[in-house]
Amino acid sequence: MSDPSDEALLAAYRTGDSRAFETLLGRYGGPLFNFLLRSVRDRGRAEELYQDVWMKVVERRDDFRGDAKFSTWLYAIARNLSIDHQRKMKFRSHASLDATQPRTGQPIGERLGDPGPSTEQLAIGGRIRARIGKAVEELPEEQREVFLLRQLQGLAFKEIAEVVGVPSNTVKSRMRYALERLQGVLGDLEESDEL
Repeated sequence: MSDPSDEALLAAYRTGDSRAFETLLGRYGGPLFNFLLRSVRDRGRAEELYQDVWMKVVERRDDFRGDAKFSTWLYAIARNLSIDHQRKMKFRSHASLDATQPRTGQPIGERLGDPGPSTEQLAIGGRIRARIGKAVEELPEEQREVFLLRQLQGLAFKEIAEVVGVPSNTVKSRMRYALERLQGVLGDLEESDEL
């Protein structure tokens, strides 16, 4: 007997089968959290949004009509909550440099920069991963969003189009621009002796 589809699990959850919901959590928990973490770039906030997404799924379970795949619906909820968070953060005031750090009691402005690991401690793979991660983080929001949904979550272009609410061709263009930008920034890795 094959595993039930996501849509069948959601239908079972609607009738009171809590194990069906646990199965959905198991299927999407890790990928969803990774998507949120890369979207908001803050572990604590990603954890809050993760909880918020699943609460929305619970609250809106009867709203799901099956017009799209469950995963598309789930990532659309996550995306919308991420966008709302980013909008709120634009208007948030920043802490004063004179404010003290909770752990040290020292003013934020007097904190020394982290010297990081020595060159000997850096593994080649770690440096490359860091460069790739930084390059992805520096992509324009629309391109980064499509790149992450495609590369990390494995969604098809049509599904991504449904999640972000634009035509498939627009999604493909954003992906192409993201890949071109990444290739431009990371092109030297192909010829590098470090590999």
